[in-house]
Order: sequence, then structure tokens, then C-alpha cells
Amino acid sequence: MPIATVNPANGETLKTYQAMDEEELERRLQLAGATFRTYRTTAFADRARLLNRAADLLDEDRAEIARVMTTEMGKPVKQARAEAAKCAKAMRWYAEHAAGLLADERPAESDVRDSGASHALVRYRPLGPVLAVMPWNFPLWQVVRFAAPALMAGNVGLLKHASNVPQTALYLEDLFHRAGFTEGCFQTLLIGSAAVDEILRDERIRAATLTGSEPAGRAVASTAGEMVKKTVLELGGSDPFVVMPSADVDRAAEVAVTARVQNNGQSCIAAKRFIVHADVYDRFAERFTEGMRALRVGDPLEEETDVGPLASEQGRADLEELVDDARRSGATVLCGGERPDRPGWYYPPTVLAGIDREMRIHREEAFGPVATLYRAADLDEAVLIANDSPFGLSSNVWTRQEAEVDRFVRDLEAGGVFVNGMTASHPALPFGGVKRSGYGRELSGHGIREFCNITTVWHGA
Repeated sequence: MPIATVNPANGETLKTYQAMDEEELERRLQLAGATFRTYRTTAFADRARLLNRAADLLDEDRAEIARVMTTEMGKPVKQARAEAAKCAKAMRWYAEHAAGLLADERPAESDVRDSGASHALVRYRPLGPVLAVMPWNFPLWQVVRFAAPALMAGNVGLLKHASNVPQTALYLEDLFHRAGFTEGCFQTLLIGSAAVDEILRDERIRAATLTGSEPAGRAVASTAGEMVKKTVLELGGSDPFVVMPSADVDRAAEVAVTARVQNNGQSCIAAKRFIVHADVYDRFAERFTEGMRALRVGDPLEEETDVGPLASEQGRADLEELVDDARRSGATVLCGGERPDRPGWYYPPTVLAGIDREMRIHREEAFGPVATLYRAADLDEAVLIANDSPFGLSSNVWTRQEAEVDRFVRDLEAGGVFVNGMTASHPALPFGGVKRSGYGRELSGHGIREFCNITTVWHGA
């Protein structure tokens, strides 16, 4: 895949870039290693000052970088601006909280004495250069939620971004440099996916994080396992959105529309499978379909647009295959389902009902504005349908019954359970999944500690 900006609204190639040669790549790896040796000793206050400056610059650049993101991957520009604002918020959150999250931990005095020590503690130390392999769908946020905690922990980062968002990738490197971070603290590597394996095998790379597809995650995990290197993986998701009879059904249907089509439906944590109790199924299906049908599909640079194009022609083709397979297998198309006759890689908001286990869309992630509807007889069946997926990233539950909430929290196989709301990420809350959605956590204290050497310090009596 070429490293290029191709506008998904019209298919026009705007900019192309040459991949870095081996000499430049080696220079950057050397620089990362050398920079880490000094940066790791900096004080939290100094790191926080730099990260807060990066947040200020990002706020100043918000309108400009939002247009770049929209032009590169097609998200509505108002959502792109919100993404930039969220990144600045996360930077400030880690700048404020990192020192406390990584403060020395002291065991109980009785345990210290029992170990034969006069005193003991646990200290969090940085690991070293971390390779980040990041996707195009949230081209700023996916990177910042890694970079902010990594830099505050004293690590340095090397970014291999998706090849269709090179301008955003280069902007991130420039942003951190303008903020005052030394050159080797955060570097963008303009390379193809084939180069990742060799870089990950380099001894100077101490760990890796990847957000992306399951095949990409398997490849990185395999190499990292062979080299015995720490990884954090956030892979696909096919999140359930469960609606029970006690829920505010109209509100659930309204939120469900946003939960499905945010980012043009190209989000791992977007709700994709809508599992509705039989008692309220018809009402929810009607309201939800009305909401999906009413969305405005159009130029993502226009403020009124709700849904823009998919990021790539291949992505649209993959989505069409899932819809066509479901239709051939007996699914009912309640709205959408047909490619519009216009330039660009657009696909309409689509609702499918009558889904069964044999359809590909039941097992595979639909990465676009396509929703599947399921009718559940009771809570037990709702849980069974929700868990009948290879993924386990997050989940959404709508009910006013606390006993039902407790049951869903206990039994849903997911990294998050969001009650009477849609899944969202926040710097204070851990983010990640189970099953084929990956392992490890980003954000919160859990995320910043993923790439730390958790060190026991023991002093003899």
C-alpha cells in the first residue's frame, strides 16, 4: 500500500511520500536509544510542562488538523475537531496525574518485616523505546492515548502510522517537537507494514503497542513473543447493545444511532449488534431505523454532514460483501444496503434484521455504518447472543433494573459494560478487551503502567 493521502470523498490522490530508507531508519533507531538514556531521568514536572505545551499547541491547531484528518480518512470535520480536543484533554490529564499514578508503592510494615527487610518499595521505571503501530480511524486519538502516558512514564515513542494518514502522522511528530520534546522522544516512521517485523526484532525496541486488525495483531504478537517483548493489543470489536423492557426505549434508539455511525461507523467500540428484548423489539426497531434513515450522508467537510465516506475503496467493498452475504442468507434490509451513485467511497446507514449464526456478519466485524438487529426472548438469551462473538471489546446495556445490571456486568464477556449510555473512552478509565479483541489496557493508571518496569526495591535489616 503506498504512503499517500487519498481523499475518500472523491478518490483523488493529494500527496504521496517515499518510504524511509534503511539509513534513515537506522538513524532514528539510534536516536531513540540515545534519547531514552537521558530522557528517562527527567523529572515528572519537566515532562508535564512539555506535554501541557503540546496540548496548548494542539488546541491552537484544532481547525487545521481536523481538516487534514477529514481529508485523509473521511470523518465528518466536526467529529475531527472533537477528536483533537479530546487528545488535548488526555495530554493534560496525564500531565497532571502521571506522578501520582507512578508514585512508589510501599507494602504493609508487617509484610516488610516478614520479608526480612528494613524497608521495601515498588518503583515504576520506564522500559525504553516503544514501537506504536496505529490505525487510520482515529488518527490522532489512537496515537495520543499511547504517547501521552508513555512520554510521562519516561519512555520514548516510534510511530508506524497507517499508510493512508501520513500527514497526520507527520503532524504528530512536529507537534511534540514544537512543544519542546527533544527529537528522539517521539518520531514518525514513514514505512510500510512489511518493515514492522524487522523493527520489532531490533534490540533497541523494548515493547510494542498495536491498535488494528486481528491479523495485524497476530503478526506483531507472534514476533514480540519470539523476541520476548511486552505488547498491548487493541484489535477488533463487534460490541453488543442490549435493550431490556424497563429501558427508556426512545432514548436508547436515539443513542443507538450515534453509537453505530460515529466516525462513519468505523470504530472498534461502535455498537454493532443490537439485541432487543421481544417486548420492546418492534418499537426499538422502528425508532432506530427511522433515526438511521434520517442521517445526512455527504461531504465530510460540510458541517451538516452526519456520515461521510468510508476511508478506503477496499473497506467499502468488504462491508458490501457482508451485507450481500446476509441478504442472500435471508436477512431483511430495513434501510440502506445499496451503494450510492456518486464519487467517493460512500455507503449508507444500513439496518439488517433477521440475523442468524450462519451469516458472516454475525461473526465478523462490520467496519462501517451497518447495524444488525436481534430479537431476544429474555435476559438469558440476550446474554447468549451478546457473548456469541469472537470479540469482547466493550458492551452497552439499557435497563432500569439493578438486578439486570448486576447480571450483565457479571456475565458479559467484554472489557467494558456501559449502562444506559454508549461506549466511550476517557483518560481516567482503562480501555481494552478480551478474547480476540486483544489484551492489555490503555488509559488510566493501568495504561501508563503497561510499559513500565515494575521494580521491587528491598533493603536488608
